[in-house]
Amino acid sequence: MSPGQRAPATDAPAPAAAVQALLFDLGGVLIDIDFNRAFEHWQTLSPLSLEGIRARFSFDEAYAQHERGEITADTYFAHLVQLLELQPDHQVIARGWNAIFIGQISETLALVQAARAHLPCYAFSNSNAAHQAAWSRLYPSVVQAFDRIFVSSEIGLRKPERRAFEHIAGAVGLPADALLFFDDLADNVAGARTAGLQAVLVRSPADVRAALAALGCGL
Repeated sequence: MSPGQRAPATDAPAPAAAVQALLFDLGGVLIDIDFNRAFEHWQTLSPLSLEGIRARFSFDEAYAQHERGEITADTYFAHLVQLLELQPDHQVIARGWNAIFIGQISETLALVQAARAHLPCYAFSNSNAAHQAAWSRLYPSVVQAFDRIFVSSEIGLRKPERRAFEHIAGAVGLPADALLFFDDLADNVAGARTAGLQAVLVRSPADVRAALAALGCGL
């Protein structure tokens, strides 16, 4: 090194790996959902007020077990009967359960369809079998936009678990840091980054558009 030259910095962050595939959440990113629609439906089955149902419902361990496929819909609905003081009519409860879906988010769907011409596109949904059947039927264009959809109840793993992201990276045959993940929940984004993925917190389709434009594969 010549006199006066500076030693190269050793604490500079490493450049991000090249993105080789995209991974998208569904609910909140490509499909608009609202659990209040389920609560309103269930209020007709319960002596509790709508506010009481909303206060008692939580994304608890039974909910997580249902999403991992560890318990059936009937077992989960029996849990809701006790939790929310519902009449034990599982068919009626299921109609409320599937009422959460509002519609596909068309702007984001168009972005995914355009990006797929440049990079493989996958989806990863925390979803139970009943919800998977509903969104698959209601939104075929969303399903068809992806090379493969990973569903928590099928793989037995859910976001933000590190093993879930490691499973997907292995299944698509890429290093974790070659995947760019999009999700509307900060915990899931943090979980993906812990597993080594690149990740974007989605607050609106504009966040997806900006990230894809930076990669040169946007609309």
